Amino acid sequence: MKKSKALLSGLCALTLASTIGLAGCAQDNANQDTQQTATNEQQNTQEPNASEPAEEVVLQVFAANSLTKAMADAQALYTEQHPNVKFGDTQYEASGTLNEMLGAGQYADILITASKGTMDTAEEKGYVDAATRSTMFTNQLVIVTKQGGPLVGKDITLDQIAAGDYTLSVGDENVPAGNYAAQSLSTVGAYTEPDGKTGKDASGKGGEWSATLLPKITFGAKVGDVCKYAETGDVDIAMVYTSDVYRMGGVQICSIVPDDTHKAIVYPGAVTAQSENAQAAADFLEWCMTDEDCAKIWQEWGFDIAA
Repeated sequence: MKKSKALLSGLCALTLASTIGLAGCAQDNANQDTQQTATNEQQNTQEPNASEPAEEVVLQVFAANSLTKAMADAQALYTEQHPNVKFGDTQYEASGTLNEMLGAGQYADILITASKGTMDTAEEKGYVDAATRSTMFTNQLVIVTKQGGPLVGKDITLDQIAAGDYTLSVGDENVPAGNYAAQSLSTVGAYTEPDGKTGKDASGKGGEWSATLLPKITFGAKVGDVCKYAETGDVDIAMVYTSDVYRMGGVQICSIVPDDTHKAIVYPGAVTAQSENAQAAADFLEWCMTDEDCAKIWQEWGFDIAA
């Protein structure tokens, strides 16, 4: 009898322990299910945001005419690396014309000009954010003639141009290449500014061409037009950038204009004051000057990254 009671007590204790254990397991499972549900809900909330693509941005660029081919290639590469960034109808004009367009209220996110002076004007007039301004590229001024023409191989000098030995095309006052040409030719008396300044000290604007040279000059509204006049043989020679020889074709370099006869040829870039995509615009400008693959594009088209 005593054994039966002891056995019964043992069975009761075992049953109670099993019941408590099962209850504990059930509670643990319930807790785990609750935690898993919370985790799943959190993941379901976070995952779409994590995989959501960056918002698409369309940048409008105003760039100097001489950048036409190089900038198009750079933009294509940038979009390949940054699929959310596209480019609008980039406007390639003489730098002075680009400033006039901004002054007339046309929209742009980025301005890149072909001279320090034109960017100075943009900054003074409030067209650009001065804090974003930087010098991006450099170039050279060269004298070119029609490819395969009779002047190929001749080392043409500024003195010969001043003497009226050749018909010539240069950019008008809105074209930085034309300003550089005027500065250079002022050193040999073919161009005179009101204040008498010459070479690097001259502006290349507001002066007068000599009576000998003026009848020989055809002015272009863009540096590309200037190059075309030489390519077609409408003029004997033209004063353009090295990069124009690469992008336009059809001309050959006769000589390089001495650097000490004109201001340094630089291309400043800046985010415009009106830009609605200022950060994206600044990122693109920085990339243009730092990306190794982009550097190859500038070099291919005759530009050097500014130091």
